[in-house]
Amino acid sequence: MIIHSVFDAAFAPYGKVLGGYDTAALTDTLKSVTPVPDGVDYVPSQPELEQLPIAGQFASNAYGGMPIQLGWCNGHNTKLNCLEYHRDSELNIGAQDFILLVAKEDDIVDGRLDTAKVKAFRAPAGAVVEVYATTLHYAPCSAAPGAGFQVVIVLPLGTNGPKPAITPLNGEDETLWACNKWLLAHADSSEAAQGAPVRLDGINVDIAADL
Repeated sequence: MIIHSVFDAAFAPYGKVLGGYDTAALTDTLKSVTPVPDGVDYVPSQPELEQLPIAGQFASNAYGGMPIQLGWCNGHNTKLNCLEYHRDSELNIGAQDFILLVAKEDDIVDGRLDTAKVKAFRAPAGAVVEVYATTLHYAPCSAAPGAGFQVVIVLPLGTNGPKPAITPLNGEDETLWACNKWLLAHADSSEAAQGAPVRLDGINVDIAADL
């Protein structure tokens, strides 16, 4: 798989890099207060990150005054496993370089997505990468063999919290996996084993050989 840069024109349908932010204190704090597990861990809200001045800038500038949460997704990973999307953009800021595997919501056909549609983009440490609401994504991937990653995840407050109790009204409702989180799992993923809807066809993309 070709690994593009988030600064390439090819990333434009999926997101953009936001300028003007000084992320040094954010990434330093991330490195000092969060682990780098062998697998992948996600925490929706980390108080030490949310207390930094940049959190207020993200809320006011990037989200136009919406309440937000700053958490993290850290670890080691080279596989797709799942794709998710939200009703709002997500910001990713890495303490190290990382790679995003993405697709577009309009790649979903009859509730399913062919993983041949997935693209890979490398993000440099410290860049504020906006992933659009219409961009399917999941856990970051390592940017070098054996390398770990620590990535700040900024989302509207409550995202990835408990799933609301709903009566499904359509096919999309069947993929609601948590608050503001619609999930399409690959059959080979641990999420599928936990009951997540299997809606990804094709191979479970693994970029290990492309690093």
